Amino acid sequence: QVQLVESGGGLVQAGGSLRLSCAASGRTFSSYAMGWFRQAPGKEREFVAIIGRSTGSIYYADSVKGRFTISRDNAKNTVYLQMNSLKPEDTAVYYCAAGAQFTRTTMSRQTNYDYWGQGTQVTVSS
Repeated sequence: QVQLVESGGGLVQAGGSLRLSCAASGRTFSSYAMGWFRQAPGKEREFVAIIGRSTGSIYYADSVKGRFTISRDNAKNTVYLQMNSLKPEDTAVYYCAAGAQFTRTTMSRQTNYDYWGQGTQVTVSS
């Protein structure tokens, strides 16, 4: 069992930055690929980024590529999402998720992930 707790959300002006954190419980954190998703009001939850069990495999949604950076610290059981150049359309609840494995095809599917956090709100004002 893995429990995930996100933090770091808040209100920021367009062009600003935020860093989200997701702390995981348990001693098997390094066994999981970690993803970030987001859900805006009235929209479906969408894939943002994923990082493999090591840091060698990292992928981003096109909408955030070049602006967001995902990283992990296995010693701290934590995954991060550094968000720069934020836009109003980045406003959403951001969720982290853990999955045992992934492929380029499955990484954007919610069903690829076994555990989810409760989410943290990010609001970007124009």
